[in-house]
This record gives sequence, C-alpha cells and structure tokens, in this order.
Amino acid sequence: MLHLRLITPSGQTEDAVRLIEKTVGTTHLCVLTGAARDPAGDVILCDVARESADDLLSGLKNLNLDTTGSIAVENVDLSLSDRADRAEKEAPGESADAVLWEQLTEATHEESTLSVTYLAFLTLATMIAACGVVLDNAILIVGAMAVGPEFGPLAGISTAAVQRKPRLALRSLTALLVGFAVAIALTVLFSLFMDAVGLFTQQQLEGDRPQTGFVYAPDWFSFVVAVLAGAAGTLSLTSAKSGALVGVAISVTTVPAAANAAVALSYGDTIQTWGSTEQLLLNLLGITLAGTLTLLTQKHLWRKQHARLRRQGTTTV
Repeated sequence: MLHLRLITPSGQTEDAVRLIEKTVGTTHLCVLTGAARDPAGDVILCDVARESADDLLSGLKNLNLDTTGSIAVENVDLSLSDRADRAEKEAPGESADAVLWEQLTEATHEESTLSVTYLAFLTLATMIAACGVVLDNAILIVGAMAVGPEFGPLAGISTAAVQRKPRLALRSLTALLVGFAVAIALTVLFSLFMDAVGLFTQQQLEGDRPQTGFVYAPDWFSFVVAVLAGAAGTLSLTSAKSGALVGVAISVTTVPAAANAAVALSYGDTIQTWGSTEQLLLNLLGITLAGTLTLLTQKHLWRKQHARLRRQGTTTV
C-alpha cells in the first residue's frame, strides 16, 4: 500500500475526494478541513493500492494539485487493516507489476544529477577498479562495481526516452559522459602516482591477468550480459527491489573497463585503452537499450491489462 497526503485549495477538495472515492483500491480516506497553512487549504489523507496509484496520481495532477497544492506519496511498510486488504484485492493487477511513473521519473532525476557526491563515488569506484585490474584481483573489481553509481543516469536515459522528457535525457547523458570523463582523468593521475611510488608497474598491466583480462576484451557475451543486467536493473527500480539492483551493479563491466582504460592510457597502451573503451561503450549501450525496451514493455502490458479490466467493468478509474 501507498499513503497519500494531499493539500488542496478548499474549492478543489470535493473534486479530489470524489476522484479518490471512485478509484478502486483506495481506503482510509480522511479530510481535515482548513488544516493546511502553507499553502492554505484542506488536508486529505488516504491509502491506495500500488496498482491503482499511477492512475490516481495522474487524475490528481489533472486537477492541478501539484501546482495549486501538494501531492506527497509514502510507502506503507505495515498496514494491519481488513479494509487495506480488501482494497489491495479489489485493485486491478499485481502490485509487483505496477509502475509508478512519477516516482520513477523523480528517482531517476535524483540519481542522474551531476553532483560532487556522484563524481566522488564514480571516481573512487574507478580508482578501486584500477587497483583491481593491476593486481588482477576479482574481489576489488566486484567491490568497484558495487560502489559505482552509473546505473542512475542510464536508467534516467531510458525513462526519459519512454516518457519523452528531453530535459531528463540531457541531464542523465551529461552526468554519464562528464562523470566518466572526470573519473578516467583522475584515475590516470592516480595511476601515474601509484607508478611513481612503485605500486603500479606496466608489467603488471600487460602481464597475464586471468581474473580481469576480460575488461579490455569485449565480445558478444559482454553485450548479452549488459542487456540482461539492464532489464533486471530496470525491473528492480520499478518494483522497488533495491537488493536486485545491487546484483545488477556487480554484473556489468562499466567501471572496471573505465579503470583499465585509464591505467592503460597512463602507460600509453593504446590496445588496452581502445579495448576497454569498446567494452565500456558496449555495456552502456546494452543497459540503456534493455532498460528502454523493458519500460516500453511494462507500459504496454499495464495499459493492455487496464483496458481489459475496464471492458469487464472491474475498475472505474
């Protein structure tokens, strides 16, 4: 279940209440007349099944409550209520299949913002991966994959493509390109420093690396894994399965490829630099393509299901 807190101008309260009451899957409706001070108006509280939330939010936005008032949504971790149980049963579809497009857009907008924190995480992940490729240490590579925040901008690009939001696409693409450019540049300097103090050597980079040599040797398996990871990552975002997203993060060769490109560039190894760059671009393409197709499929299936339920008269949304 989701909990909605609305602030509505007094003249729009009845319209909002009627919309909530006719939406299948809502319950626990409360109206607090004159309770809001900034902005002034009434406060409406209700719970709604996740399956019905996207339609309800769209209806509330059509009432312009996002500009004249406020719409806040929270997850309900525990609800001991027979009414809530009935609301979830009456709501069309399954909660795990429902996509809250407003929530997804907001989440990807935040995760795809080019910030100091984002650059720090991506740079640190790339430096950790640089240590991993030089030492041929798979544990460090996995750790770097988990730290890297690059899935946020990739999900932002996919969401922007499906929702036709060019500003989100530009923001996400900027974060992705600038982020990797800064991370690689700083990792080149890091590699030069590590070489100067004797912790990195060119022999280590160019020697036999059975654990990490794959990061500069792209093949079709790289693309296939990226596509599968992109689909899984997108599903984890739309279903709020954060644990699955961690698994996605450690299954794609983005940060390690960038790290290997940076170390190879510091030693002038153009073969490994180019191979790592190909690996990076191949993974980014696969994830973005899979994410976009996954969202399009979810959108199509959900609309198809709702159209069928409307024809059967099981929902009035």
